Amino acid sequence: MSYTLSLFQRGLITMKLEWFQMVWTQGLRLARVSIFKEISTMYLLEEEAMRSGFGERESLRFDSVIVRHGGEIGIKGAWTRRVYERRLLNNLKGMLKHYEIPYDAILRRHGRFYLKTPAATEASLKLSGVFGVSSLSPALETTSGMRDIAAKSVFLASLTLSEGNSFAVRCRRVGEHPYTSSDVCREVGREILSELSDLGLRVDLKNPDVKLGVEVRDDRAFVYSEVVRGPGGLPLGTQKKVVCLLSGGIDSPVACWLAMKRGCPIVPLYFDNSPFTDESTTERALNVAAVLFDWAIGFPRRMYMVPHGQNLTEFKMKCPERLTCILCKRMMYRIAERIAEMERAEGIVTGEAIGEQASQTLQNLRVLNTAAKKYPIHRPLLGFDKAETERIAQKIGTYKPSTKRAKGCSAAPRKPATMAKLQQVAEAEEGLNIVEMVERSVKSLKVVNI
Repeated sequence: MSYTLSLFQRGLITMKLEWFQMVWTQGLRLARVSIFKEISTMYLLEEEAMRSGFGERESLRFDSVIVRHGGEIGIKGAWTRRVYERRLLNNLKGMLKHYEIPYDAILRRHGRFYLKTPAATEASLKLSGVFGVSSLSPALETTSGMRDIAAKSVFLASLTLSEGNSFAVRCRRVGEHPYTSSDVCREVGREILSELSDLGLRVDLKNPDVKLGVEVRDDRAFVYSEVVRGPGGLPLGTQKKVVCLLSGGIDSPVACWLAMKRGCPIVPLYFDNSPFTDESTTERALNVAAVLFDWAIGFPRRMYMVPHGQNLTEFKMKCPERLTCILCKRMMYRIAERIAEMERAEGIVTGEAIGEQASQTLQNLRVLNTAAKKYPIHRPLLGFDKAETERIAQKIGTYKPSTKRAKGCSAAPRKPATMAKLQQVAEAEEGLNIVEMVERSVKSLKVVNI
């Protein structure tokens, strides 16, 4: 293809070449694209350089974010999928508003949202904390024309690939186009090898150093080089609330997070065991709750705190010592049911795992369950081992505050029952005024906004 250039255009090109040479001497990596081959590519470089400013070519400014839905949303029926997508859209907007990230529009397409924003990289990182999102990519938008796709891809590659890198091009295409996805991969790869020949690049389709993505959607296309993983799951708020017993240790926050991942807003419930614990334990729980609520931007940040020390004192004074932990947890379930009624929740979540503690043997869990009469007890960690739970805690940000030094509960017996009998527990509770203890605890609870 040939072009007839005006004197003005020739002068502009000369100025651009001089400008690129000057900046290149400063050690910055600029796009090495043949200006005379495609004038459209030249204008693309001008646009990107002007947007970033002179001498600020070190980081690329994307103009869009591809937001991919969690896989489960796509397999729902049409009506349910629309409900879930609307909830996900609201949660995305809430996150952007909370972090004051500017954006021009969010376009909804099947399986995707396309976010138009000048802060695409920051938006991708923040939105990766929204349940229902499987992955995101900061991207450059262009038309679906093959030449424009190739030009944008070469520009992105020039700022992404280093000398000697291997690369691969992946294309996903929706709509009617005069080319196939394979055509896009071949043409883009050919142009990159041609225009960046001085880098000694090579194609490796199996194990490339860099993957360049092209997503063509009808008359628009998006090119990207990075995929940011999201949590997946279901959009928060698509399921009913659950009351979560939150101690502040490693297990219960992970159980809370897993319930949130399935779309359930949480109502954390903390039991203050003072004087058998101290303020360090309460502070740890509050810090953990704050981390969890960062995964629920736009939802209430409210935690219930119940004084539980007096209940423990009665257990130790009036009941067999080895049953203390069983009686304690059964009382927690009863109080949690009252909170669930107040919050119109649909269940109670705990961090119990089989055999994790003395009170969590299968036989003891069966005894614990009988204390809950109206609501189911959900245990997301039932089959997890400690290492699996810790890995999730590290990933979601609760591990550090959960492992902060805090006083353990001194009410725990030296030899707790591991195979409690329901009849023995019932006989022990006959010497207690269970109804009065529950009422006293509920009346003395505090609500803390975090």
